[in-house]
Amino acid sequence: MIKIDSITKRYGNHTAIKNINLEIKKGEILGLLGPNGAGKSTTMNIITGYISATDGSVLVDGFDIFKNPIQAKKRIGYLPEIPPLYTDMTVEEYLNFVSRLKKVNKNERKEHIDTILESIKLTDVRKRLIKNLSKGYKQRVGLAQAIVGDPEILILDEPTVGLDPKQIIEIRDLISKLGKEHTIILSSHILSEISAICDRVVIINKGSIVAEGTPDELSHKLSYGTKIALRIKSSLNEAEEIIKGVSNINSVSNEGVKEPDTIDLIVEGKNDCDIREALFYAFSRANIPLLMIKPLNLTLEEIFLEVTNESKEESLNAGNVQ
Repeated sequence: MIKIDSITKRYGNHTAIKNINLEIKKGEILGLLGPNGAGKSTTMNIITGYISATDGSVLVDGFDIFKNPIQAKKRIGYLPEIPPLYTDMTVEEYLNFVSRLKKVNKNERKEHIDTILESIKLTDVRKRLIKNLSKGYKQRVGLAQAIVGDPEILILDEPTVGLDPKQIIEIRDLISKLGKEHTIILSSHILSEISAICDRVVIINKGSIVAEGTPDELSHKLSYGTKIALRIKSSLNEAEEIIKGVSNINSVSNEGVKEPDTIDLIVEGKNDCDIREALFYAFSRANIPLLMIKPLNLTLEEIFLEVTNESKEESLNAGNVQ
């Protein structure tokens, strides 16, 4: 649906993004993550044709966003971080205005807007001035304008920024519903939101893609055997004494007793070391049964911190984290 080929954006001597390559499939919800200033918004602005790229190309359903902007942009609905609202209009007036801009058929316009108002749950405020709406409702109006014209692709830049927890849940549910009928690119600082909604995650740091894949794929790739859950048939003191003799152990935490005569521990290794084999042999030599040895997956937050850490950037990139 979208093919991004080696896009780079430079402002004088500053390179905002460099050599971004990415494909988004039809019907996919893609999460775009990165620290502030990483290049997320620049990437999204280039995909929408809002700004040009210094190098590279973007194809939207086969149309080049720079060479065939009208055909490409017809397929895109865009919600910037600050929704482009005319606050002295009512909700209905504003959506009518957007419909005219997007050249929605005049005879179909009213029915189209009614459908959007119902799906985004704005029917009750359709006659109200936008400036009198709450932040959550203004965000809904921003989403509504993005889907006017029924574009196949929605690009949403921080759609829940500044909202309270209840409003975040409401907007997240709306996005999940829209994802059943649209291809979506979603940028957010709320990692739980990305994890809950998105099929795939791309992490950008300092203008480059440093990780790409589903949350499960990234967790599997980055976890190795560094964080292990153990259930040991021994006392805590005995288990800790054996673990002290194993090299490359960073920390041990006591998870308590989950079944009689055992102790559960979380053991974390140093410097990406897979510590499973060393732990197995250490307890085997002591004739102490290991009833469970299980790698623990990283959370999306831990993955984000891992791949945006400067020491990891050279070794973890889109090419080897998929």
